[in-house]
Formats: sequence, C-alpha cells, structure tokens
Amino acid sequence: MSPGDTWNRNGDKSILQVFDIETSRITSLKRFDFVIEAPNWSADGTYLTYNSNGRIYKMDLIRDSDGNLAAGKIEEVPSYYVNNCNNDHVLDPDGSGLYVSHHTKEDGLSRIYKIFFDGRMPQLVTPLAPSYLHGITPDGKHLAYCAERNGEYDIYTIPAEGGNETQLTTARGLNDGPEYDCKGEYIYFNSVRTGRMQAWRMKVDGSEQEQLTFDEHRNTWFPHISPDLQKIVMVAYLETDVRPGEHVPNKMVELRLMSANKSENGTLDTPKTILKLFGGQGTINVNSWAPDSKHFAFVVYEKGR
Repeated sequence: MSPGDTWNRNGDKSILQVFDIETSRITSLKRFDFVIEAPNWSADGTYLTYNSNGRIYKMDLIRDSDGNLAAGKIEEVPSYYVNNCNNDHVLDPDGSGLYVSHHTKEDGLSRIYKIFFDGRMPQLVTPLAPSYLHGITPDGKHLAYCAERNGEYDIYTIPAEGGNETQLTTARGLNDGPEYDCKGEYIYFNSVRTGRMQAWRMKVDGSEQEQLTFDEHRNTWFPHISPDLQKIVMVAYLETDVRPGEHVPNKMVELRLMSANKSENGTLDTPKTILKLFGGQGTINVNSWAPDSKHFAFVVYEKGR
C-alpha cells in the first residue's frame, strides 16, 4: 500500500478477540463495522474498555458455565469535551474510570485526562503536550507516558493528580510505551536507541535500563507484562514493512510471547511468534492481559473496500 492507503482507515472493520496462551484458542467477542482500538481488561475481569472515533467504551464480559467468554452490554464512558481520545489509555486500579490521551482543541496535541464512569467532569493531568499515556502504578498514584519535549520523545512519570513530571529516559530517538508491572518495581517500554525498535525495561526511577529483545529483522512495540510477572506479549513488524520508529495500521504483524524471567545463565528467552494478523496500530497498544494471566485481548482488522 501507499502511505496514504496505509493510514486510510475508512471502511475498515474490527474484530475484538481474546487469545488463550495455554491452548492457543482464539475467541471472537464482537465484530465492528468501524475501527476500535487498544482494549484494556479490568482488574476484576468483568469488562473491557477500548477507544473508537475519539470516545471510550466499556464492554461487559459474559462468561458461561464452561468459562467461555462473550460480549455483553456496551456503554460509552461519559467524557464530555474529552472527545478526541487516541489509543493510549489505562484503567484506574480503583475502578473509578480511565486515564486517557485526548487531542485538545486549542492545538490538536495529546494531553492526559481522567474520565469517570459515574459521569464526573474530566480532570486534566498533563498541561504539557504532546503526552501519550501508557502506564499506571498498582496503587493508582503515578502515571507513565511518552512525551515530546524539546524535540525528543522520552518517558516521563507524573502524579496521577497532576504536578511536576519526571524524565526517566534520555537516549536519542523514540522511547515509548511505558507501563508498570503489577508490583510497581519495573517499567516496560520500547526504544529505538539501538537502531531497531526493541523491548526494554528499567526500574521505576529510570535506573538499570535493560534491553529485552534483540531481533535483527523485526521492530518490536509495546511489551506488555502479565499480572503474574511471568510473560510478556508484544507486537512486531517485519523490518521491510516499517521504519523502526513507525507503528502504523493496515500491516501484517506478529504477536510475540516471551518469558519475563531469566534462565540460569542469566539470559532471556527469544520471543516466539504466537499469531500473525492484519493490524498494527490499535491491535495491542496498551496492556490487555486478563487478571488470570492466561488470556489477553487484541484487535484484528479487515481493510475497507
């Protein structure tokens, strides 16, 4: 496709699916005749959230007596003027709502807000822009995000109620996709600093930055750590399809899985491809692991005709 066709998502259809890592079974929850993106799975396992056409939606999950999942009621999360949300959003652990990245009207740049399930008015967190949210601490008190400041994209943290931001990375090039593990000890992210986009992690204060993947022929994005801290799922583009700093839609991509733990000799396993699909941007931008660490949600796309 030409670059224009790649980003033209008019008429694209979306299929929200769940992958079982123990059986490799795929469950299709719902097909949409429009683009949805970036499912988040609630901490209690009862619903998913996703973005579509600038708004955030909540989908209840129905589980039958055999444990099979199906889509339930779908509701728009009230967000008022926060109506241009992208696919960078996370659920507050207390269940009160979501933190979202919204392109504000004054300049079109992304800023982080909190929106609430009970209909309270949104709250601004990051006056500085652009800021793209990806992570929240287990206690809900701090956020991690990618932000462009002075021409460089780096990883920052900020109190969830707002305040001063803290810069954690300084490597040249794009550093993106930061998310906390469920113990609040590490931040997982992706960085182009070694030439290709690869998965990394660091301590929450920015120390001990460590490369996790070393793929010579893929660009790896958005490493998502499972709640049990054992597994990492990520999306990868072939080197011939994108430049290292691009994560575009309408491409064949791979979902890859690796252990989060080092072997006895101190090395990490090489990720393995568990699924190939048509997608990319929107497929798995934010952490979508189920609380049982056995399932994760993702989106497959069909190109509009």
